[in-house]
Amino acid sequence: MRNNGELIIAQYCSRFTHLLVSVASVLFILPLVSCSSDDDKDEPTDVGPNPAIYIKDEAKLAMLHSMKDVDGSGRLYEIDYTADYKLDAVLRAGCTETNQLFSYVAYLLYDSLPASRSQVSFGTGCSAFAVPDRQNGNFMMGRNYDFCHASEDGKGYKSIAAILVHTAPPGGKKSISMVDGMQMGYGKGFYSDGKTDLSLLMGLPYAALDGINEDGFAIGVLALKENQTNQQTGRPRIGTTTAIRMLLDRASTVKEALEMLGNYDMDMQGSGHSNYHYFMADATGDYAIVEYTFPKGGSTPYIMEKLTGNDTLRCVTNFYVSPTMVGTNDGWGSLHGRDRYETLRTNLAASNYALASDEAMSLLQEVSQPPTGDITSQTQWSCLYNLSEKTLRLAILREYGKMYNFRVK
Repeated sequence: MRNNGELIIAQYCSRFTHLLVSVASVLFILPLVSCSSDDDKDEPTDVGPNPAIYIKDEAKLAMLHSMKDVDGSGRLYEIDYTADYKLDAVLRAGCTETNQLFSYVAYLLYDSLPASRSQVSFGTGCSAFAVPDRQNGNFMMGRNYDFCHASEDGKGYKSIAAILVHTAPPGGKKSISMVDGMQMGYGKGFYSDGKTDLSLLMGLPYAALDGINEDGFAIGVLALKENQTNQQTGRPRIGTTTAIRMLLDRASTVKEALEMLGNYDMDMQGSGHSNYHYFMADATGDYAIVEYTFPKGGSTPYIMEKLTGNDTLRCVTNFYVSPTMVGTNDGWGSLHGRDRYETLRTNLAASNYALASDEAMSLLQEVSQPPTGDITSQTQWSCLYNLSEKTLRLAILREYGKMYNFRVK
């Protein structure tokens, strides 16, 4: 039986699902449509700081108004997130459904609450791999984030704003992570359009899709087509992106991350429309795929499997690699991301599972995707994390001739 404090938290999770900030965002339940053109070619106009209607604290406002437009076109932003995002409280609350989570984050971090609700969506296709640098012995993790945000008319696609988030929580580990702004309703040029409310940016730490911390631990999340994971063992509950936040803040190694995840019941219900698995790697050269599977005759994933220690598991795309899922809809043999997987696996094996950094980025380019009729097409960014040096080499929207470099600081 839960104590009074736990009941109060549960009540807040339910109540504030209906009280989220009213920003210019929509719920992206996307059809499988052709995505062929950018619906907004105009450069954003800088008209001064946008409003943050529900934020009154001067330090929080200064943080939100310190965001940098890295590429000058409103497609890639960088922010030092300096506020206390209260991870312990979020973990205790156990709000796992995406809008429920961001409603609770609003309760914790906003200075006043709205009376209307906004929607936050979640989705991710992707490819990932881990490999040592054969030139200097550094360890790297490569990661493509693929997701097509179709326009309302289904004839084009919306240009996202990718957001690079620096965090340095008291008592936790410094990290950098990548957020798809469109999943929070923030598209190209949103930051300086003079009208878009920035309040929801307070939830950035809980929207991370991949990242690396100061100890060289890195993680990314990738989509699967089976039913969404729902573990029910009585352990504390955790959601898809909250888990990423926890591990970036607290895990130094893959081994530590696997142990931490095992202390929670994973609930991916309400995190977009997919199930997910994780790929992670660290500065010691360790790597792992974490999948949640079901036994023969089952349909809801609930068994946590830790797949590691084998060179054939150095890469992953969008189907289960666990042998227990052979014969299922998205198990081994599925064509969901299969071409990309075979390209990754063939290239890594041919190079004896070691690449130069330029070769690693070229491999990400080779498995990148243009926008097609698949919702998990269109590579929004390619990340090459140097786990030894704690750096990120980044390309957005398949523009591999123009790289951006970041480091954990």
